[in-house]
Formats: sequence, structure tokens, C-alpha cells
Amino acid sequence: MGARMVHVEDVLGRVSLWAGQPVTHRPLTGGLSHHIWRVDVRGRSYVLRVLEPAVSAAGLGVPPPLEIENTRRAAESGVGARVYEVLPDLPALVLEFLPGRTLDSASVREATTIPRIATACRRLHAGPRFGNDFDIIGKLYELLDVCRYHDLPLPDGYLERLSTVEYVRTALGVLPMRTVPCHNDLLAENLIDAPGGIRIVDYQLSGNNDPSFELGDIAAEADFDPEQVADLTAAYFGAETTPALVARVRLNLLLSNVTWTLWFTVHHGLLRDPGSTFDYRAEAADKWGQACRDMDAPDLGRLMRAAAGRTSSLHP
Repeated sequence: MGARMVHVEDVLGRVSLWAGQPVTHRPLTGGLSHHIWRVDVRGRSYVLRVLEPAVSAAGLGVPPPLEIENTRRAAESGVGARVYEVLPDLPALVLEFLPGRTLDSASVREATTIPRIATACRRLHAGPRFGNDFDIIGKLYELLDVCRYHDLPLPDGYLERLSTVEYVRTALGVLPMRTVPCHNDLLAENLIDAPGGIRIVDYQLSGNNDPSFELGDIAAEADFDPEQVADLTAAYFGAETTPALVARVRLNLLLSNVTWTLWFTVHHGLLRDPGSTFDYRAEAADKWGQACRDMDAPDLGRLMRAAAGRTSSLHP
């Protein structure tokens, strides 16, 4: 299993939007899975996103038809980029180019940015539902099966720690939340600070999900401390914020790091570009280290009890 070679010139000639017009293009950096270019046509810019089917085949994203449909629906919410054209057989999308600043982890952690990110999430979550559902623990076990099938090495102690994951699953299942259309992979680089507000791009892992996972994933990707998690939760839920919701977001932060550890493990083992300088192994190790930190934290039991609305231990 491996990524295919994509020649952008071949794709450019298939796009009817700029047929017969002179175009220039350059690759957009930052994406780890698909093939992305900025295309300039007579003073106007677009994003050409060519999806890599091997990504979903490895469990690292939703199938291309779903990503295309979810990208369209995210655009309807006003948060995603507008979709100008789809080439389903490639598969590829021509998207609105969003002028603005791509965020980084430090800017996501800024007190003034946190409520603006919460606003963008609320807009996405209030938009049209996506064409599929997403569950982070289901994704964990899917990726674990991929690792076993391809004999990919797991981090030390990974299987032994799954009992803790199951305790967290039990706690979160006591007071389940209604699912909403979620991005599910909100690392800083998928957030664009554009005119009119923060926009959200790259719907590779999108699906209807618990909104508290969306917040926990943001917190995990930017390595929020507990106070920042509480601020993000309050910015999103407003007057409805409770200790149970804050605990729920913190537990989903943990699940994000546990699961995306395997995402990077699978990507390194099956799809890594030999010419890439990105260190997938180091990223997997970093996420696993953060996950172990939180699983060993003395307040984990309290968080599980709070999320479940209980005062007694969930452990046998």
C-alpha cells in the first residue's frame, strides 16, 4: 500500500473552471496525506485538493466520496471553504482559497483566540449533518487492526493501557451527547484566521460526533493545560457549562492522543513519503507520551466520575 504519483499538470487540464486560461500553481505545504496546490488564474486564487485513496484504505480518513460531500456541507455552514468544482473520478476538488493566517499551536492557546475557535466550531456543528458518523474509540480499534494486519510496531505498553481507555469509554457513555457534524482533526493548521472569522479546512476525518470530542481534540493538538480546556469548554457551551462538560472535554483530549498515536504509526508504516522530512515516529511518540501523562494523572478518576455524573468510582 502506498500513495500514487500525481502530476498536477494533468489535473489542471481537467478543470472546466479555468479551461483555456493561463494558470500558475505551487504546492501548499502542511498537509500530511493528500496532494494540495494553490492555483492562480487571472488574479484569482483557488485550492486544488487531489484526494489520495490510499489514505482511507489505510483507515487514515473517510472515503473520498464522503470527504467531498462533507466538504460541501461544511461550506454550507459558512465555516468551510466554498467548493467550486469536483472531479470525482480523480478524485479532486477545486476550493475557495481563504486569505488569512494559518494558525499554529501557540496562537490557538492565546486567550483571545480560544473563544473565536469555539465560535467557528459552533457554526460548523449547527450546519448540515455529514454523511457518516465518527467515533474516536471505534477509530482507535480500526487503526489497531491495521497495525496488527501489517505487523506495525506499537508503542510500549499500548495494549496494556487499553483497559483505561475502556474505563473512559464507560464514563463518557453514561451521559451521552447528541452528535453534530464535526471536523475531528482540528490541529492548528486546519484553522485559518480569515476576514470575517476563523475558517476550518481539510475534512479528511469528518463525521457526526460528540462535540466534546471536537473540543478535546483541539486541546490535545495544541497541548492545552486544564485551565485552557475549561476556557474552551466555557467559550463553546456558554451558560450551559458544567464541571461534567469540562471533564468530558478533558477525557476526550486523552482519547485524541491515544488514538492519533496509531494514526501516525500507520502513516509512517504504510504511506510515508521517503522524501518527506516529517517525523511520523516522533509525532506518535509525543502523542503517546502525552496520553500516558494524562492516564497516570491523579485526577483521572475524578474526571471520569464527574463526566458520568457520579461520585463513586467506575473501577471494579
